[in-house]
Amino acid sequence: MPQVKTMNVTQLNDLWRRVLARIKEELNDQRIFDSFIADSYADRLEDNTLYVVANSGLAVQILGAKYASMFEEAVQAAAGTTYLIKFITADDVDNSKPRQEVEKPLFFADARINPAYTFQTFVAGLSNHQAREGSLVVSRDPGKTFNPLFIYGDSGLGKTHLLHAIANAIKATRPMCKVLLITATDFVDEFMKFLTGDQKGSGLKEYFKSSVDVFLIDDIQMLTGKEATMNMFFDVFSSLANAGKQIVITSDKHPSQLNGFEPRLKTRFVQGLTLCVKKPDPETCKEILRKKISANGLDASNFDDEVIEFCADRFSDNVRELEEALNLLVFYTVNIKPTTHVDIEIAMEAVSSLTDMQADSVKLSERKIINTVADYYSIPVNQITGSSRVAQIAMARHICMYLIRYTLDTPLTKIGKSFGGRDHTTVMNSIQKVETELKTNEQMRQAIAELKKKINS
Repeated sequence: MPQVKTMNVTQLNDLWRRVLARIKEELNDQRIFDSFIADSYADRLEDNTLYVVANSGLAVQILGAKYASMFEEAVQAAAGTTYLIKFITADDVDNSKPRQEVEKPLFFADARINPAYTFQTFVAGLSNHQAREGSLVVSRDPGKTFNPLFIYGDSGLGKTHLLHAIANAIKATRPMCKVLLITATDFVDEFMKFLTGDQKGSGLKEYFKSSVDVFLIDDIQMLTGKEATMNMFFDVFSSLANAGKQIVITSDKHPSQLNGFEPRLKTRFVQGLTLCVKKPDPETCKEILRKKISANGLDASNFDDEVIEFCADRFSDNVRELEEALNLLVFYTVNIKPTTHVDIEIAMEAVSSLTDMQADSVKLSERKIINTVADYYSIPVNQITGSSRVAQIAMARHICMYLIRYTLDTPLTKIGKSFGGRDHTTVMNSIQKVETELKTNEQMRQAIAELKKKINS
């Protein structure tokens, strides 16, 4: 095939079918092929570069880093000439294709709504149920019910996702509605830019009056200490609210705790509906992980339940931590230690850089804890890890499991393997027995305190 600058759709599709057939044969790894390659397609050929759309950002990283040369060789064999390969996502296609010239708005020209953040992709649970429901109500009838809607909570818990979900839902049902979604920092930057210009900021007020029907602003706490900007924001807020236009605000604190904000703003913030997003509960974390695994083109059934439990327990502070751990785990099992099945040992290896688990294991190990308890009670180690039901031995075993769990944060199933393959329910029951004893048994509390000192010495 002679080298050309462009190909039509039929030629691109025919070329890519042949490339995929060759890659599948050479790769000899069905999991990688199905997860990251099978649904890829050639989007266009420009300046001797073939742009290939992959199913996710993770796929783009993996294919570009590890398989680029294989693809270039396959394309060369199929096309008869050499092309550079550039992996992109569908979003990159939209952003890179030529657009008709459209006049940029005078204000907030770079404001964007993320199409991936919808109510369908938001994982609801006990920790965020009220905030999600309040957001849904507002999106269905903006400006008519709760105005403003104020959502607060720590960073990384899904507040930004809900803002974009509201915006996407409104745009889908009311395409003519003028929706503006920005951060508080965007507001500060825009205000300062036009305050120092000829307009002295007056045009900003007019923009909101004429060009905004729904105003969503993220991280309002970033206005703290910016008196002039807060005065402008109050004018904008009042103008929109008085006109019955919907306002949605997020913050890391309840309005009453926004130190540095004028009382008149705090009062306005709580006139509508104020809802909290809390740290996700374990079940919500698990569901988030499963959904994100699927979103990366992987099969969640290939991840042991214990892996899901471990990640949900260890990285439960916020959703961003969960995403970071999952991305590292996927990268590790694809590039460092390829496997079709992800068990707890692989998972702990993969995320060790996030948990400092390897360093912990050098200082402290399950074996050290078992040996310390065995020595303390003068019981042979093999009896503690064995099946003896003698009361004293069984209690020493329960204490070992308790200390391993709460000192090393070891998953229940992994603890069970150290004690003759006991299942996680048995381990959990053993730990609960110790916890119950600690509530009323002073001798048990003293023993645990002494054991902890010996273990950490």
